Amino acid sequence: MSLDPLLRASPVIQIHAVVAFIAMLVGAVQLSRKKGDWLHRMMGRIWVALMAVVALSSFFIWTIRLWWMFSPIHLISVFTLAMLWIGVNHARKHDIKRHMRTMEYTYFLALVVTGLLTFLPGRIMYIVAFGEDGATPQKLEIFGGIVGLAAIIATVIAIVRRRRAGAEAATL
Repeated sequence: MSLDPLLRASPVIQIHAVVAFIAMLVGAVQLSRKKGDWLHRMMGRIWVALMAVVALSSFFIWTIRLWWMFSPIHLISVFTLAMLWIGVNHARKHDIKRHMRTMEYTYFLALVVTGLLTFLPGRIMYIVAFGEDGATPQKLEIFGGIVGLAAIIATVIAIVRRRRAGAEAATL
């Protein structure tokens, strides 16, 4: 693994990747902690701003061109911007259930799924993760272990969150 391919990429790709990584971390914290307090609202604003930067910066990345300068990935960016708008509007209207669902789906589709697509062969993050020689069996084993660990952590967070929500509902 080497960050050199990313450091050699254009500044817009570097900004896009770094901000997406920060958004992934902030979003994970946001989804796993208590909702509705001042910190939730502040972190939510930060996350929405980060996600807007990620989506908007993608329109200046043209490494895959299927329609003029754009690709199906740019449709995800349009989707992301629309979902951010919808999610914020749900929060402003105090429709918490829809707000929560919209933001969870946006996190999953716009960061997790799209992030996994950056590891397709030929993409910069693939080269960062596996090097110029590609995904050897040993590298795939290490990468699979990291992805597996991340999946376990996400599952534990989801279980704890569901239990906490169940306990709060039982006390009402």
